[in-house]
Amino acid sequence: MIAMTAKEVGAAVEAELTAELGRLQAAGVEPGLAVVLVGDHPESETYVATKVRTARRLGIRSEDVRLPADISQAALEAELGRLNADPRVHGVLCQLPLPEHLNAARVAARINPLKDVDCFHPENFGLLAEGTPRFVPCTPAGILALLRHYRIVVAGRHVVMMGRSNIVGRPMSLLLSQKGWDATVTLCHTLTGNIAHYTSQADILIVAIGRAESVGREHVREGAVVIDVGVHRVVDPSRPRGYRICGDVRYDAVAPLSAAITPVPGGVGPLTVLMLMRNTLQAARLAAAGAQPGSLDMARGKGVK
Repeated sequence: MIAMTAKEVGAAVEAELTAELGRLQAAGVEPGLAVVLVGDHPESETYVATKVRTARRLGIRSEDVRLPADISQAALEAELGRLNADPRVHGVLCQLPLPEHLNAARVAARINPLKDVDCFHPENFGLLAEGTPRFVPCTPAGILALLRHYRIVVAGRHVVMMGRSNIVGRPMSLLLSQKGWDATVTLCHTLTGNIAHYTSQADILIVAIGRAESVGREHVREGAVVIDVGVHRVVDPSRPRGYRICGDVRYDAVAPLSAAITPVPGGVGPLTVLMLMRNTLQAARLAAAGAQPGSLDMARGKGVK
């Protein structure tokens, strides 16, 4: 069994980012990232702090924007408009989840698609579905990096994706079914009947369902590759801090069956943040080239391999 960790992959990605950042700075471009947090959601606080800290460590200018939980939709959109107009800011993301009174779809559409480093804007999601993405969503991009690094054969194999969110499941299923990856993809969700029937057929099982340790031996066939996207803090009085971190998969039960599996923590999570930095550098390149929203010829990439 291979434990697919982010350590080696992350080091390679960081080296690539450092080199690209140096090239941009030599050309007079100082990439900037703005992270918007609404309210005081504890897990979101942690995620935002990690993103800002990583950007600063790499040398990317970062802006940590904190807004009150009771902010109106109009005021939030006005703040995003300010960031859209700021030439020092190349990437903008608004951390999810948002308070219930806010419309996340409207927020995603308000961000300039050329600064949408989370790839939530309809224009960017359309380019992704077409197979020529401007940006690749951060968690799926991290998963692709793991698959490449560990030389996991994907072409012609059956991938089962558990979870259909626009953050992970849906873009992941699109990417792996496109030319260059060539998988046969089954997308499962909360209303999939007898879900183990499908997951136990998977050559590669990707789990992003948001339920702690809910995937066990009954869901996994022997020799499968298992990628766990979930991150949860579970109460555990035996631990010094009174809790432990786990994923959506019961690691100790599933690992002995698997050909390869990602641990939690230390698997997909660290790569998600690095892919955000990669998208920020891509946004800076587009700005330097004079790209404009809707200029799809410049936006289109060469696909993701």
